[in-house]
Amino acid sequence: MTSDGVTDPRILQPGDAGYEAAGAAPRITGARSAAASAREAIRRRPKLDQAYRTGVKVVGGTTVGLGVVLMPLPGPGTLIALGGLAILGTESERAKKLNQQGVDLAKRAGAAAKVAKAKRDARKDARQA
Repeated sequence: MTSDGVTDPRILQPGDAGYEAAGAAPRITGARSAAASAREAIRRRPKLDQAYRTGVKVVGGTTVGLGVVLMPLPGPGTLIALGGLAILGTESERAKKLNQQGVDLAKRAGAAAKVAKAKRDARKDARQA
């Protein structure tokens, strides 16, 4: 319940459908806290931290490069490139911003494609009628 006495609809309450099953759902917080602990241990050791950051940059850069190469071909080249930027974004604020711009652009392109398809379908239906 919130301070004004309203129940938050996102929180399951006893008697709600799925309440018992939610208790058995796997928790990802343990994995995230373990990853955060591992990263913190890595960051405390300068040489290991440098190797980790270099590894992330190599993997992220390679993934971006692969995505760029695959873009002209049919398939998920753009998604692979955005995934590489997401990997780089874990260590670089600039890559994180660039990734967010790319994701926003992809969402706008997807919405424009839906609108264009709806217009084509409407014209097609009008011609058939």
